[in-house]
Amino acid sequence: MSISDTLSVTHEDAQAIDDCWNRIGIHGDKSCPLLTEHIHCRNCAVYSAAATRLLDRYALQQEDHEQVATAVETDVKTRSLLMFRLGEEWLGLATRSLVEVAPLQTIHSLPHQRSRALLGVANVRGALVACLSLVELLGLDATNNAPAGGRVMPRMLIIAARGGPVVVPVDEVDGIHAIDERILDAASQSGAQASAKYTRGVLQFKGRSLRWLDEEQLLSAVTRSLT
Repeated sequence: MSISDTLSVTHEDAQAIDDCWNRIGIHGDKSCPLLTEHIHCRNCAVYSAAATRLLDRYALQQEDHEQVATAVETDVKTRSLLMFRLGEEWLGLATRSLVEVAPLQTIHSLPHQRSRALLGVANVRGALVACLSLVELLGLDATNNAPAGGRVMPRMLIIAARGGPVVVPVDEVDGIHAIDERILDAASQSGAQASAKYTRGVLQFKGRSLRWLDEEQLLSAVTRSLT
């Protein structure tokens, strides 16, 4: 799945509402007469209205969303997980939910946030994409204590949520790793996940305690935060 395919519906919405920031605004030829007053498009009421419409789209599309059944291959021995860090906690998310790992972008807050988890919107290749806090959704400690020794690069994960992509900032990305399904099965049956939100199990990886996230529950929570 490419980022252009996943963001296509977002671009369609932008065209429908006239994405003037890409033509005559800060990302265009800067000929908009309102730039003198607002300095940046994110301070303009037109940009805010577009962001609000984006969030409305999530709610409307959720009403008639058809879930695509994922074929399960009985001979698969491993499962690919993206390993990333939030604060002091390491987490794993199935790569089938991931579109792309992107550089950290500026997040523009909205005047009337719909939920505590909604951080605002980010401009991803000219398209407005909703930005959510996994720290808030998962109930984690927001303190970012980066490990000593080594350069840490915060990233944004672009996730294929129902109704359209969303971006979530993370403190560090370790990479994508293939995990033996027997290890995952043991982790999901251990009961260690009982007190953790949207978690299928806890396993040991590279000397770390890793929370394996339940992508279906997490994506449902993402959708609820946007509607």
